[in-house]
Amino acid sequence: MKNWQVYLVRCSDHSLYCGITNDVDARINVHNAGKGAKYTRGRRPVELLGTTEKMTKSDALKFEIRIKKCPAGKKLSTLKKGIKTDGSR
Repeated sequence: MKNWQVYLVRCSDHSLYCGITNDVDARINVHNAGKGAKYTRGRRPVELLGTTEKMTKSDALKFEIRIKKCPAGKKLSTLKKGIKTDGSR
């Protein structure tokens, strides 16, 4: 089932965090409530930079790993390739 997305957020300290979810709005709210990933808890608020089109969970996990291996300066450009990045969902 294609209902998973990879997302990239900018934290308050200007670092980047990449994750996957099947509900981007809810996941961003969880991050900003301090109940998301340990990494983002102390770096709130987070701002959504972009998301992928919907894909299978397996494909999303693979793409997340690919983005996480990129240097910080290339994460957003990697996410942008062939996908929406305007924060709209």
